[in-house]
Amino acid sequence: MSNLTISNTTAYYKGKVRDVYSIGQNLLVMVASNRISAFDVILPKPIPYKGQVLNQIAAHMLQATADICPNWLLDVPAPNVSIGKRCVPFRVEMVVRGNLTGHAWRTYNSGLRTLCGVALPEGMKENDYFPSPIITPSTKAEAGHDEDISREDIIAQGIVNAEDYAVLEQYTLALFERGKAIAAKQGLILVDTKYEFGKIGDTIYLMDEIHTPDSSRYFYADGFEERQAAGEKQQQLSKEFVREWLIANNFMGKEGQTVPEMTDEWIDTISQRYITLYEKVVGEKFVPQAWSDEATVEAIEASLAKLQ
Repeated sequence: MSNLTISNTTAYYKGKVRDVYSIGQNLLVMVASNRISAFDVILPKPIPYKGQVLNQIAAHMLQATADICPNWLLDVPAPNVSIGKRCVPFRVEMVVRGNLTGHAWRTYNSGLRTLCGVALPEGMKENDYFPSPIITPSTKAEAGHDEDISREDIIAQGIVNAEDYAVLEQYTLALFERGKAIAAKQGLILVDTKYEFGKIGDTIYLMDEIHTPDSSRYFYADGFEERQAAGEKQQQLSKEFVREWLIANNFMGKEGQTVPEMTDEWIDTISQRYITLYEKVVGEKFVPQAWSDEATVEAIEASLAKLQ
């Protein structure tokens, strides 16, 4: 999908996987593309229906958590498009972890027992549950990698004031609990995820996408304890399989490395995995919708006319 021509666009931002259009002063149009990224690199070929999968999971989850805190979403006019309120974003991502997995495990396995100022208990194995979920924030980098940061440093550096940060923590833990409850109904464990928040006036809003496979990690609940006891790998529902394929083909986004060839068969496999993710996480059959740019713009314009 190319850049869309939308009336009253005041700014345009092309992210790794999403295109964001500012409309006037108060609205954003977020288009989830079929681009896929790993190791901070956009892979050369798009994945059919990936944008629709991510957009519709995010919309489903935002609606399912709207009683916990205000969120930015106003309308979903097209399969891969969301329109919502334009917020002033906080410059931190609220990463919350229920299990010792991924970056937290690599930190722990290196011998360190604190992450983002949070003390980690001794004697844990990879993928074990924390006694209670932990928040391990990161700074939002304009370019390159996000950096770990502690609650104390966020407040001391004036990135977020103490009062607002307390609200972000409260919302983060409540959203994670709801996310875990939704996942449990589907036979899944929400392992870790991240939330982004912003402000309009004095009100804090949940922004962006939530509980999608691009921002979250899910394990299958069935057999989890047995696999832990046997020291086996957990079965994941995330885009980790794409990272594993890249690593197996000697690509980790480092200088001089080349992205391996993405065959049509492999692209189709990734697309099918994303569709499976949708059906498992949402609990509904996925209905693929291939809209033209013209139809998408028409739907966006009609929605904006009502919202403005």
